[in-house]
Amino acid sequence: MNMNRLHKVTIHHRQTGRTMILEVPEGEYILRNFESHGEELPFSCRNGCCTACAVRVLSGEIDQTDGIGLSQEMRDKGYALLCIGKAISSLEVETQDEDEVYEMQFGKQLGQIKGSPASPFDI
Repeated sequence: MNMNRLHKVTIHHRQTGRTMILEVPEGEYILRNFESHGEELPFSCRNGCCTACAVRVLSGEIDQTDGIGLSQEMRDKGYALLCIGKAISSLEVETQDEDEVYEMQFGKQLGQIKGSPASPFDI
């Protein structure tokens, strides 16, 4: 991996209607790089464990081996996490709604849970 190599990363931020484009060095986290340039993007854990920073890859390739927040099935469908994502080519992505991605990934399993909703304070 060439740490001096730059990749053009285009992010279509659905929630704000903005498109952001930066040259991101290979090996650097995309979210952190955009933030260092004053761009605000959705995130929560910064560890690749949740789906707050999920994007749909429109073109290009992203290395997201550091994350566990998306199943292999979701990755195969073109979803990625910006907080642990590193561009390995020119990349174009679109932000997603966290609830949408969470439902796609876990909705089927959550629907199979037998029981009724309860408050965590009902102990």
